[in-house]
Amino acid sequence: MKLTPFLTSSTAAFALFVGSPALADAHMDASADVAEDMAELPSGPEGPALWKVADDDTTIYLFGTVHIMPKEIQWYDAEIAEALAASDTVVTELKMDPASEAAMQQLAMQQGMFTDGTTLRSLLSEEQVTAYEAALAGLGVPAAAFDGFEPWMAGLTLSMLPVMQQGYDLESGVDNVILGKAGEKPADALETAEFQLGLFDGLPQEKQVEFLMEAVEAVPSAKETIDAMVAEWVEGDADGLAVVMNENLDDPELAEALLYTRNANWADWIATRLDEPGTVFIAVGAGHLAGERSVQDYLAQREIETTRVQ
Repeated sequence: MKLTPFLTSSTAAFALFVGSPALADAHMDASADVAEDMAELPSGPEGPALWKVADDDTTIYLFGTVHIMPKEIQWYDAEIAEALAASDTVVTELKMDPASEAAMQQLAMQQGMFTDGTTLRSLLSEEQVTAYEAALAGLGVPAAAFDGFEPWMAGLTLSMLPVMQQGYDLESGVDNVILGKAGEKPADALETAEFQLGLFDGLPQEKQVEFLMEAVEAVPSAKETIDAMVAEWVEGDADGLAVVMNENLDDPELAEALLYTRNANWADWIATRLDEPGTVFIAVGAGHLAGERSVQDYLAQREIETTRVQ
C-alpha cells in the first residue's frame, strides 16, 4: 500500500512531524508554485462532501478531511459552516489540542526511534539502500538523517516531505481548520495516539521495511497523487477519491489494519452515540468515507442510514 492515501485517512502520523528537526530542516517554502498548481483545480458546484446520520433526537455529521493542504485552497462553505454551528461537539480522529499533540510527539519519538544501536539502513539490502539514499538526496536530505528511525517512522516521514516541499501545509489541514472554526465547542476523539501509533509500530519488521520502500518508490509522484486526491475532494466526488485511493491500496493486510477495521470501529462508535441526544460534527480522513467498506458501508450493515448533505 502506498502511503500517500493516508494523507486522507490517518492523523497521528502527521501531527507528530510538526516538531521534527529533520523534517523542519528539509522543508522549503513553495507556496507560489503550489498556488499556481491549485488554481487549476476544479471547484465543483457543491464542495467537499458532507453526510449526516440522524434519529429523533440525535444528528451526527460526517465530514471527510485532508490532513495536509495548501494554504490557498478555499473550501469552507455555508453548508459546512451551518453544520458545524449546529453541533454541540466536534470529534476528530485524535485530540489535537497543543498538550495532546506534544504528548503524541513525545510518544512517537519513544516508539519510532531505535534505542539499541540499530540503524535504519542496516535493515535494508544493498539495492534498497541505494534507492533509499537516492530518494533522500532528491529531497535534499542527508543520507544519515533518519538512521535512528524505525522503518515505519521513516516511511511516514517520506510520505510527508515531498508534498511539504511543494507547499502543502499541516496547519492548513482541514482538521485544524475545522477545530479553529469550532472555537470553544467541546472536542472529543475517536482514537488515542497510543492506538494509532501502535498500528504502525506493531507491524512486523519485514512489513515496516516494505512500507518504507513503497514510500521511497512513491516520492517522485507524491505531489501528483495528492493533487489528484485534493481535486476530487474539493469537488465533493467521493467516488472519484475512492478510485484514486484504490489505485494505491495494493496491500490487503495494511488496508485492513489501517483503514477497514477502523471504519468498522467508528461505525460502532456512531451507533452508540445515536443513543444520546444532541448534534455532533465528526471530521475524519476523507479516505474513511469513500469507496467500499467505508464508514457509511459499515453503518448500513448496522441498518443505519447515511444521507448526503452536500
